Amino acid sequence: MIALTLAEIAAAVGGELRVAGEDTAETVVEGLVDTDSRTMGPGSIFVAKPGAETDGHRFVAAAREAGAALAIVEHVVDAPISQIIVPGAVAALGDLAREVVARVRSRGDLRVVGITGSNGKTTTKNFLARILADEGETIAPVKSFNNEVGAPVTMLRVTYGTRFLVSEFGAAAPGSIARLAGLVEPDIAVVLMVGMAHAGGFGGIEETAKAKSELVVAAKASGTAVLNIDDSRVAAMQEIATSRGMRVVGFGQGTAADVRAHDLVVTASGTTCEIEAGDERIPLRLRVLGAHLITNALAAIAAAGVLGVRLADAVARLETVEIAERWRMQPMGNDRVRIINDAYNASPDSMAAALRTLAQITGPEERTVAVLGAMSELGESAGEEHDRIGLLAVRLNIQRIVVVGPEARRLYLSAVGEGSWDSEAVHLPDQDAAFEYLRSELRDGDRVLVKSSNSVGLRHLGDRLGELFS
Repeated sequence: MIALTLAEIAAAVGGELRVAGEDTAETVVEGLVDTDSRTMGPGSIFVAKPGAETDGHRFVAAAREAGAALAIVEHVVDAPISQIIVPGAVAALGDLAREVVARVRSRGDLRVVGITGSNGKTTTKNFLARILADEGETIAPVKSFNNEVGAPVTMLRVTYGTRFLVSEFGAAAPGSIARLAGLVEPDIAVVLMVGMAHAGGFGGIEETAKAKSELVVAAKASGTAVLNIDDSRVAAMQEIATSRGMRVVGFGQGTAADVRAHDLVVTASGTTCEIEAGDERIPLRLRVLGAHLITNALAAIAAAGVLGVRLADAVARLETVEIAERWRMQPMGNDRVRIINDAYNASPDSMAAALRTLAQITGPEERTVAVLGAMSELGESAGEEHDRIGLLAVRLNIQRIVVVGPEARRLYLSAVGEGSWDSEAVHLPDQDAAFEYLRSELRDGDRVLVKSSNSVGLRHLGDRLGELFS
């Protein structure tokens, strides 16, 4: 974080300052800001966030011992550390992020990019951060830090030398993206897609679309909306953007897109296509798997173009990316048995895309194996969407369908009902049973997809299989 006095921090978060030891209101701090006491170091700021399982106030003393210089708390804690008492620690974290980003913007050339969408946020964030890193200091979230804690923590890493802040915004509920994006008012709002992910929590896909459009509303009126023209619900956000006076840049494969992909070819070693922008057309050889990741690449290229990055440079930098993110279409195993561990998360859209990729990269002498777990947060649509994935797996001629866990049983029944029987589809109770089955079942030439929502935890099964066949 940039250097601020204790008094300035207290004013930014609207809290009451109580100094300790030799500190005064003019004492300057400029260390890491986090809610995890284990990350603290000299000069850090510890935000004592209450939680369902534990309370951050219990760890204020530990944070001090690790070097923290200040604690932001909701009540005074008996620990030898200066404290700022606030009504809500998480809200204070956001307020501090707003103040820091505003100060950096007022003194430098910081540009802020906000990214949202039902799928692909983290991959797009990683792609764009890779492109921008060669242009200047770039701050982007670690992993999927996109919620009310992770987004501000990332924002607070900016310095006066930072040129680009890439923020990823998830939607826990209506209004979430508006609050988070409102902290920084992005110069560029990137909306990837509107799908069934989390639709259960919003009451349907149309409400999900409204939630994603909050980013366009929260962006600067002088900024740019970078929109997926192939997604009709995202494309409709052009009206919101233009009504606010924003520029619109569309990406996709359709003729209306400003940044387009042509001639996609998916293989086991990656995805190739040609990228067209303006009067330029350049081949892209993406080393990560899956045609659906080209959408994320297009979004990153389009946003980078708005920031002045040449198309040739953006493409060249993307071609150096070997993995989108851990547990996202991550290749593992060996040439005999290849594992694709894509079990960080799952929605109907991403599950379908991963299954199609598995079918596309498997040769005629090889066998497709899909290890599938439940998709969470689908609400009343859960049964129907699991049915649809079971049908799709059979219609793609996936030769072994291994369904794991009781929550995914309907997917298994759908596959059996569609004709996947006689051991082509099996249902196993848990990861351990699945591992034992697969250890004896997998053979040379198998191409294995592991896919489920994060809460199911099949990413760990994918790791075990990757190690087994490494």
